[in-house]
Amino acid sequence: MSELEGSGYKGKAFQLLQQADCSVGDILKITSKGKTYEGILIPRFGEGVAIIIKMKSGYNIGIEATTEVKVEKIGKGTVPKFEAPQLPKQKPSLPHVVIMSTGGTIASRVDYRTGAVRSAMSASDLYGVVPELADIARVDTEIVYSIYSENLTPQNWTELAQTVAKRIEQGVDGVVIAHGTDTMAYTSAALSFALQNLPVPVILVGAQRSSDRPSSDAATNLIGAVKAAGEAPFAEVGLAMHETVSDIATVIHRGTKVRKCHTSRRDTFKSVNGFPIAKVQNLQITITSDSYQKRDPKRKITLKPHFNDKVALVKFHPGLDPAVIDFYVEKGFKGILLEGSGLGHVSKFCFDAIKRATAKGVVVALASQCIWGRVDMNVYDTGRDLLSFGVVPLEDMFPETGLVKLMWALGQTSDPKEATALLKANVAGEYSPRTLPQEEKLPNEGGN
Repeated sequence: MSELEGSGYKGKAFQLLQQADCSVGDILKITSKGKTYEGILIPRFGEGVAIIIKMKSGYNIGIEATTEVKVEKIGKGTVPKFEAPQLPKQKPSLPHVVIMSTGGTIASRVDYRTGAVRSAMSASDLYGVVPELADIARVDTEIVYSIYSENLTPQNWTELAQTVAKRIEQGVDGVVIAHGTDTMAYTSAALSFALQNLPVPVILVGAQRSSDRPSSDAATNLIGAVKAAGEAPFAEVGLAMHETVSDIATVIHRGTKVRKCHTSRRDTFKSVNGFPIAKVQNLQITITSDSYQKRDPKRKITLKPHFNDKVALVKFHPGLDPAVIDFYVEKGFKGILLEGSGLGHVSKFCFDAIKRATAKGVVVALASQCIWGRVDMNVYDTGRDLLSFGVVPLEDMFPETGLVKLMWALGQTSDPKEATALLKANVAGEYSPRTLPQEEKLPNEGGN
């Protein structure tokens, strides 16, 4: 079988490459329309007839495969590979921190043959390429998963919580979890409910740019996370990411109050209806919250790691078909999180479906789809009607945290009344006692 099989090339492009005895990774010289291009042949993804090469500049270009195109192999390419540097020497006087790897961009590298980002780094690799950590903590590493965060499930949250609890019981001074940013806020909320009475910090950390890119935020975020895990005075689940687009400071958001707000910016995570717990800048920790659970190594952790995945998130919109709610009830779902409008509303056309759900013991809760603020279902008759049907208002919890908490509550008990009581309790700072003004300052897009 030709070495080009499986490379994605077809038709004329495949013929030209086969005639020149080319394989993916070879160095080619391609002449087209009087111009010559040199680069590494990389695989073809999707439709098209172009031959794709990666030039020395790092850019990929595509040359249309026509009868006038000349392809010449001028070198046998070597496949780039990553080798982690030797681990720095540990200093016994420093705090003991375990870095757990679950995957994601912070644990990814660019495959320079394909131009794609792939999971390729372990927690040990992360330590090896950030030697500054040797002056911050004695680091152990552990690979829990090597998957992108969109593939994590509530079962993974359970396993991760159990793994974290085990390491805390062994006496570490803090835990850092390297995680993909797409669902990191869900996991931070899940661990906040599952890991109660924490004696030391548990800090999730991610990156918007893979760790081998010049613009990567991975090292700054990891340094801030490890510093906080080892020395911060609080003992809560936090999420560490860039404060701004610049490599100046890392902020530690409370695990139940943080949301990813931008697809690509390095300061994508923002505290919602709350403020960060701390900031790490120049290896100095500044506490920015008046209320937090203090670090106490003698405290015994309480593990409540179970989640019920038979919980649905239903986003209200004009014209929402109430049959969507009925569908989940008929499928045996135990909880429904309604993402309502404004102060906590859904259309009156959904009322009968909601009443049918609560009558069958389904726990129906409601959070606002607004980013900031809290629901108040006593202002308008729509909200008061929903309350009379048994809908549980989630105050200033935003929908993602509300969904996770509903999964967690139903993971602790199958009794709807008991689950509702857990849902109303302020377990991990998910409810704020009052809504404070929160001005969101967004820096200019430049500097990403």
